[in-house]
Amino acid sequence: MATRLLLLRLFFPRAARATAPTSIRAMSAGGIPTDEEQATGLEMKSMQALKRGEDPYNILKPKKYPGTREEPHIVPSIGDKRLVGCICEEDNSTIIWFWVHKGDSHRCPQCGSYYKLTHYELPH
Repeated sequence: MATRLLLLRLFFPRAARATAPTSIRAMSAGGIPTDEEQATGLEMKSMQALKRGEDPYNILKPKKYPGTREEPHIVPSIGDKRLVGCICEEDNSTIIWFWVHKGDSHRCPQCGSYYKLTHYELPH
């Protein structure tokens, strides 16, 4: 292949230049598109919602609450109940699982932290 291109350049200088492959960089037409420029569908909707300060799919870390009866941990749910796992101590390797139902706050049977179920509406 290289020999053929060299012979073309020697014997037909103009033809070799016209048919030689040129490398075109994708960035030359305006640069690499940003995430916002190339996002579509649900990704675009979630990025727009995050810019507005919303968290449509619970992507962000939830706000910390003290877990008292007055300020329980908030558990978002689209139903009337949800299974919750509580790691009672920081270095604990077991998870205490219990159901939280719609209505009053529910208490973890091990450590006593309170959890409250709140209705969560999925984005359309």
